[in-house]
Amino acid sequence: MPQTPTPLPAARTPAAGPAARRRPWLIQGGMGVGVSGWRLARAVSREGQLGVVSGTALDVVLARVLQTGDPGGHARRALSAFPLPELAQTALDCYFRPDGLGAGPDARMRTTPRLRAAGGSPAEVLTVLGNFVEVWLAKEGHDGVVGVNYLEKIQLATAPAMFGAILAGVDHVLVGAGVPGQIPALADRLARCEPCVTRIAVEGDERPLDHVFDPAALLAGHVPGPLRRPGVLAIVSLPVLAAYLARDEATRPDGFVIETSGAGGHSAPPRGPMRLDGAGEPVYGPRDHPDLAKMAALGLPFWLAGGQASPEAVAAARAAGAAGVQIGSAFALCEESGMARTLRRELLDRAHAGTLTVRNDPEASPTAFPFKVAELPGTLSEPEVAASRRRVCDLGFLRTPVRGPRGLVYRCAAEPVAAYVRKGGDPADTRGRRCLCNGLLATTGLAQRRPGGRAEPPLVTIGKDLSFLPRLSPDASPYTAADVVRWLAAGAGA
Repeated sequence: MPQTPTPLPAARTPAAGPAARRRPWLIQGGMGVGVSGWRLARAVSREGQLGVVSGTALDVVLARVLQTGDPGGHARRALSAFPLPELAQTALDCYFRPDGLGAGPDARMRTTPRLRAAGGSPAEVLTVLGNFVEVWLAKEGHDGVVGVNYLEKIQLATAPAMFGAILAGVDHVLVGAGVPGQIPALADRLARCEPCVTRIAVEGDERPLDHVFDPAALLAGHVPGPLRRPGVLAIVSLPVLAAYLARDEATRPDGFVIETSGAGGHSAPPRGPMRLDGAGEPVYGPRDHPDLAKMAALGLPFWLAGGQASPEAVAAARAAGAAGVQIGSAFALCEESGMARTLRRELLDRAHAGTLTVRNDPEASPTAFPFKVAELPGTLSEPEVAASRRRVCDLGFLRTPVRGPRGLVYRCAAEPVAAYVRKGGDPADTRGRRCLCNGLLATTGLAQRRPGGRAEPPLVTIGKDLSFLPRLSPDASPYTAADVVRWLAAGAGA
């Protein structure tokens, strides 16, 4: 019989500890590729709140961590807990380098296979393993709750990624960057180890493509005992989308995160025609502000995200009917963040000096959604750095399946322009686009090295509202995830 989804914070396993039975007033947001990694999520979870790992590109993260020698042995420790040891061993055999990459100019990361609509590829195995490792490590050594954040835009990865997280005991799945109507049903079937179908949007086709994933087949029939069906939180920008998802049991999540344009990373474009201000940033108006009374009327818990990092904002959100808030940027700059320490230091120093600029760039992301870019020297925020980078699409998480005269192809507006045009794309769509996949990996210190030893430049994203820093770090000194939780707790009455 299908397990019935229950709202946060209901425990989905008899073994869940006391922290898993409380509804968190704070969600630590999923950020970047590895910025909200297992160390950060575990630190927040140990404080009694919902720590969240970013589920984006965890197959590549695992492969690159193993190639750098797996400092501390954490990835190998998690892989040793995977229910099918021979499957975990395939990743070790392929990617683990005991002595790391070395320092030579030709020392490059081994490439990883890419997901395709046909399914059943080695990329699915690596995706399952990467998500298992990250969630397993985040949950290790405590009884708090842990979530994983996915982008609905990356549809080919959704089912194998969620299954890996479910195998590791993930408590909640958060999905944004699209309409996550398929996620509740996927969570049901994956928890039962049943074959499931993800409907993949294909540009040029009226009907989506059915992408089949069979978890039992991937595990060669070695399915562990009953798995817990995680709670599902849909990340949306406005109540109208929340109401659409909530009206049907098949698409109804267990709760919502209402994310406004103030949040870091991607944000929804303004409603209506796109207008830019004098700085070239999208202009948001009254129609883009969520009606919290309408959210409360849906009867499902919700959290507010985007510029909520203060005890006063937490108190105001709860007074308006929200269960609490989701915070990203304050955690992105803390000591447990996966962002490279040098970049965190640069952000803190510039913010403290009042010289940091964060643009909501309407062109940077190949998704065409506005994307927050921190302007830092040596990163892709600088036009000369972006211009000197050779365009290459060797990771392809933001590729879009397209049906053309030659059949199904995958294209990305940040790939080489000639390749994009050859696949039927408009060259105007490539203007200003940045390779988020490579740039965000570089932000966490996992940059690919190109011929001649040149490393991929980072691309740093963070929210525009950094008003929390004078109170958390008045002298630009380091602070921890626990400092963030305890400072905000006053607004929750905790």
